[in-house]
Amino acid sequence: MFNRILTVCTGNICRSPAAEFLFRDRSRKVGRRVDARSAGIGALVNHPAEETTCAMMQSRGVDLSAHRASQLTPERLRWAELVLVMESHHRDAVLAMDPTARGKTFLLGHWTGTEIPDPYRRGDAAHAEAIDLIEAAVEPWVDKLG
Repeated sequence: MFNRILTVCTGNICRSPAAEFLFRDRSRKVGRRVDARSAGIGALVNHPAEETTCAMMQSRGVDLSAHRASQLTPERLRWAELVLVMESHHRDAVLAMDPTARGKTFLLGHWTGTEIPDPYRRGDAAHAEAIDLIEAAVEPWVDKLG
């Protein structure tokens, strides 16, 4: 059982917070508590989640207003039992920071065969696509970890 999940993207204001909060929400709905957190390999430290992401997640019943971006660190990687990244280059950055994380680092879209492209500054359609992919990717993880 994995109870400490870290989601990772680039700036930690769009994709990884959406995944973090979805993990909490979906896990709670199946009667399981997980400690989900997120970080960015180039985080916009202390910035809130991006406005479009917040609005789209709010429309799905998930409130990101408490989120503040944080930088990926070796300590965060050691804390995590499972590290889920959005794109292959994020996995490369994780493993460059801590090679011992290899066995616990996977694409969020591992079960769906997808990478989640960065929607930052790419408009509503890109955000909607990213959130749809994240939601589809989180569900099988919750099912398998439950």
